[in-house]
Amino acid sequence: MATLELNTDNFQQTVNNNATVIIDFWAPWCAPCRGFAPTFEAASEKQPGIVFAKVNTEEQQEIAAAFNIRSIPTLMIFRDQIGIYSEAGALPASAFEQLIEQAMALDMDVVRADIAGQAGTS
Repeated sequence: MATLELNTDNFQQTVNNNATVIIDFWAPWCAPCRGFAPTFEAASEKQPGIVFAKVNTEEQQEIAAAFNIRSIPTLMIFRDQIGIYSEAGALPASAFEQLIEQAMALDMDVVRADIAGQAGTS
């Protein structure tokens, strides 16, 4: 599956309508971003049940600002509309595959319970 280009028109809909979305925040001038792009594409081919999307931070500054993106590339993973991962830095293919496996192995009922518990203590 090809990666999806996200913008202000389709970002929320993409996150809300898919069980798992992995987003690469990048810019054309960023050498590490360009270096990570083939790894991201290859992973998208291996994981047809996951939406792989990219946000060009130059063109989509509003989205980048909303997520406080300060360094690129930054990866974010959403499962069931919950942000479960956000980290700057390009990953080697093996580390990216491990990250995807860990994200998919999360018990989202436990995550939701943790969130509810944190909300109750604030």
